[in-house]
Amino acid sequence: RFAVKALAGGQNVELLSAQVKQFSPEVAVVMDDGLAHRLGKQLPRAHGVEVLHGPEGYKTAATMDSVDMVVSAMAGSAGLIPTLAAVEHGKPVALANKESLVMAGDLLMGLAREKNVPVVPIDSEHSAVFQCLAGNRRQDLKQILLTASGGPFRGRSRSDLAKVAVADALAHPTWAMGARITIDSSTLMNKAFEVIEAHYLFHTDYDDIDVVVHPQSIIHSMVEFVDGSVKAQLGDPDMRLPIQYAVTYPDRSAWDARRFDITKQDLTFEVPDMETFRLLALGYEAGRRAGSAPAVLNAADEVAVAWFLEERIGYLDIEAVVEHSLESVAWRPMKTVEDVLDADAEARAVAAAHAAALAAR
Repeated sequence: RFAVKALAGGQNVELLSAQVKQFSPEVAVVMDDGLAHRLGKQLPRAHGVEVLHGPEGYKTAATMDSVDMVVSAMAGSAGLIPTLAAVEHGKPVALANKESLVMAGDLLMGLAREKNVPVVPIDSEHSAVFQCLAGNRRQDLKQILLTASGGPFRGRSRSDLAKVAVADALAHPTWAMGARITIDSSTLMNKAFEVIEAHYLFHTDYDDIDVVVHPQSIIHSMVEFVDGSVKAQLGDPDMRLPIQYAVTYPDRSAWDARRFDITKQDLTFEVPDMETFRLLALGYEAGRRAGSAPAVLNAADEVAVAWFLEERIGYLDIEAVVEHSLESVAWRPMKTVEDVLDADAEARAVAAAHAAALAAR
């Protein structure tokens, strides 16, 4: 039922080339001019696709007249500008790029309300909350319970974490994801981002958003209502389901994967260890401070994780870089996109300098 009008693939030229040949979009976008040249050489003229690159290319793809829904799934802060552009042009957004909400939640959701544009979450946790709230009044919501797998280091001590190697942190027990989000899941920073996302998506106070460790990743999240009733969304840990729900909403399309068997599930729950995994606590703190703090949180983490993946700093140094950046970058209100981008740039510089200092020890 869908026609793909534009595809943006970052640096993934080979995969993007195969998808262009399969789906015949009008536009394909990559990160820079060199990658655009490579992509163009791989595509027969018969496909007639226009190859664009860079931020302007992404904005063009997100605002095309022929596009009536944008799936925003870019990794990192690069997703902010095209996501805002899509909403500004009245395009419904299926949102997987959590950085857009973490960095500029007030701006994005304010613009969505002004333009009367739906923002439907793709993250499995927020999709679960979205589904649980369907048909219920917002004033009846008491609490959001975001589930977390706990990552590969659940139950480990701080001394254990000090010895973690990159390969260890990339071995997630239940989800197959990109490198940065896998590292963020292992530190619980990803859950910190999701708390901030939930605050903006569902207009819920941080005191009413709790994290519950659920290693099996079968319950994707829950909501509690004022009468004490708790509603949960369950399913196999398969991202195809929340993606499909977001792009077909408010419809549900038939699912031809294997049937979910509740009798084979052994579900357990734990309180997150925020003393060992302190980035989750820092996420709550940054969310409550609002203003520039969430943007600094995201930028510092993005820099620190990149340094860790390159094996230039240690695992616990990620936390140190983020904490230092939150303490060092002066807080200010975020009134415009330029304010957000300025805070992001300053935080990246501060984070990189501190990461370099840690690497030189």
